[in-house]
Amino acid sequence: MLDVRRLRILREVAEHGSFSAAAEELNLTQSAVSQQVAALEKETGTRLLDRNHGSVRLTDPGAALVSHAEAVISRLDEAERELADIAGLRGGRLRMITFPTAGATLVAAAAPAFSKAYPNIELELGEAEPESSIPKLKAGEYDVALAFDFTSAPLGEDRDTERQLLLEERMQVALPNDHPLANRKSVRLEQLADQTWSCGVSPSSCRENVMQSCRLAGFEPKIGFETDDYQVMQSLVAAGMSVTLLPELLLTGRRPGLRVLDITPKPPVRRTWAITRTCEFRSPATGAMLEILEAEAKRLGESTKAAA
Repeated sequence: MLDVRRLRILREVAEHGSFSAAAEELNLTQSAVSQQVAALEKETGTRLLDRNHGSVRLTDPGAALVSHAEAVISRLDEAERELADIAGLRGGRLRMITFPTAGATLVAAAAPAFSKAYPNIELELGEAEPESSIPKLKAGEYDVALAFDFTSAPLGEDRDTERQLLLEERMQVALPNDHPLANRKSVRLEQLADQTWSCGVSPSSCRENVMQSCRLAGFEPKIGFETDDYQVMQSLVAAGMSVTLLPELLLTGRRPGLRVLDITPKPPVRRTWAITRTCEFRSPATGAMLEILEAEAKRLGESTKAAA
């Protein structure tokens, strides 16, 4: 059986491109690193590295072995985390990645509640759109991912992940205060066919929601501004530069200078999911965070409807 410690060393040598750099990263001597790689080559019966004037490069067998080593090491790291969690919620860490809107609202409430309930668990937070966060979750970089989709463009089925629905939000139209339609309670999207729109940066699902919603209303939107930051979108609307679609989560902190109207007859709906990897064991910390997210999502949904 291959020595996992030697696999780790080979991976570091490949990543850093030299024995000396890998030795510094691993807090070992260069000689120790070289000896361990030589022993691994003896174990496998093949040359794993091409050595050339202080630099090294993986051979084809070496590259194949490193690709498998990544999976092996990831599983072992996961096993270590799970074993630590078995002792109870008295230590360890929880890594969660979220998208910006949920980070500023749902996670801003859930994170302190979790840390107060479990002060000895280190909580790490990251931010990314679903296109990036779900692959990071599946690669083992995070334990929980908050992601969104739209009912018109749902996330595909994935046997490697499990999903828990947290929120459903109607998308609404944001107009400048002085827009001719601003005093209405609702609007049909086709009434805004001649407007300049702001939307997400391609190929984000936020952008696709704007494009698809307008197309279903019978027109191709004129896109004047592209940004993935809803705060920037709100500023552009308030300045009279564009119109856009906003999720209900932003109602509680929307910018002055704009009006938010319902969409008739059928508004687009955005859904927020808590996603975890599919496995037989779920750490107590992950389970605790999911419970807190569910409770905070319910509270947030109720307050959002009250503010509407």
